Amino acid sequence: MDNTTDSGTALPRVTLDVWCELQCPDCHRAQGDLRALHERYGDALEIRLRHFPLEKHKHAYAAAQAFEEAYAQGKGAPYARAVLGRTAELGERGEELLVEVARELGLDADELETALIDGRHLLVVDADQAEGKAIGVTGTPTYVIDGQLLDGGKSQEGLRERIEEIADRLLGR
Repeated sequence: MDNTTDSGTALPRVTLDVWCELQCPDCHRAQGDLRALHERYGDALEIRLRHFPLEKHKHAYAAAQAFEEAYAQGKGAPYARAVLGRTAELGERGEELLVEVARELGLDADELETALIDGRHLLVVDADQAEGKAIGVTGTPTYVIDGQLLDGGKSQEGLRERIEEIADRLLGR
C-alpha cells in the first residue's frame, strides 16, 4: 500500500523512531505495542528501528550489525523480532545465535557472518548511537515522535497511548 490518494496526493505520514537494542528484554516486551501501532496506522506510521546498543549487553553491538545485514538482505523486521524473542539466549550464545537466526529465516548466513567480521555496518550503528546520545537517549527502548522523546526503559506504561495521541494529532485523526 503506497501513501497516496487515488488522485496522487500524498497522505500524511508520521515517523516513529524506536531506539532499541536486540539484547534488551524491555525492547522485547515493547514488541506488542509496536505491532498494535502498526496494525492501527499501517503505512501512515513509519516505525524505524534505531540502534542504541548498551554496554551492559555484550552482544548488542554485534546484534545491531547483524540486523543491518539482515535488513540489506530484505528481512530486517523478521530478524529483529526473532532475535528479540531470544534475548536471554543471545546473552549466552552471542554471534553463534545471530548466525543461527539468519539461517532459520532463510538469509545468507555466511554473508551475515562475514559482515560481522568485516564490519561493513559499523558506521550505521555508530551513527545511530551518536545521534541517540545527542538527542538525550539514555536507555532502551526510547521512542521519538514529532521531536518528543518518550523513555520506555523505565516503564512502558502509557507510552503506546501517548504515541497514539501524537500520531492522531499529526495525521489529523
